[in-house]
Amino acid sequence: MDKVTAEDLARIRGWAKEKIAQGSEPPWAWYQYMKLIETIQALEAGMAAVTTRESSPQSAEHLDAHLRLVGSTDQRDTAQHRPAGLPTQLPT
Repeated sequence: MDKVTAEDLARIRGWAKEKIAQGSEPPWAWYQYMKLIETIQALEAGMAAVTTRESSPQSAEHLDAHLRLVGSTDQRDTAQHRPAGLPTQLPT
């Protein structure tokens, strides 16, 4: 499937606005065109908020970054263990 570009979204939004401006569409279609316009506006806002690797100033800094091991903060060894052999009380 082809990618949808910002230009494609703008073209579709313009088409939907033209359909509404003509005033010849039934009310149910007007509502669907309005939902389409609002959805495209939300998509455009989301696309504007996302930074790509090329546009992010930090991406160049992190290109050579590698994973590194860190100390464990797991507290498993400090938990109190239940003695083996004692029966477990189950709800009845």
